[in-house]
Amino acid sequence: QPPDLTQPPRPATPPARLPLVALPPSMRNLPDGGWRIEGPPATGRIDPATTNTLAEIARRLSTVPGRVTIVAQVAGPAEDISVARRAALANAQEIRRALEAGGLPGTRIDLRPIGRTAAAQDAVELLPPGVPSPSLTAQSQQAAPPK
Repeated sequence: QPPDLTQPPRPATPPARLPLVALPPSMRNLPDGGWRIEGPPATGRIDPATTNTLAEIARRLSTVPGRVTIVAQVAGPAEDISVARRAALANAQEIRRALEAGGLPGTRIDLRPIGRTAAAQDAVELLPPGVPSPSLTAQSQQAAPPK
């Protein structure tokens, strides 16, 4: 039987909210879920407090089905897109290694190194399954041609 296209679509189920964890100064909760890492830990120099928090988050994410996304951006260099993208990739890989050490399988982690954005800051977003990235949404809106 073909689907009945006269009926409105069912609303999407919202992603499961994970319980809050105590965050170090380098991390904060994102409004729609997930976490943002800033400062030195976002550049690959992860301090012990952030490592412990990432391990706790990894344990919790390992119980939730679906893929986890790491979105990384860097402050510079502005003049070389390739170098900025590679730096963002290296930062995302460090966060992935910390999550893997905490028990989250690396095969469930997607990396999105976006390089340097208009915000020009070092930051990494850690997104549970189904949670959209504020950075990717903002970047796509800036890239969209005016109507």
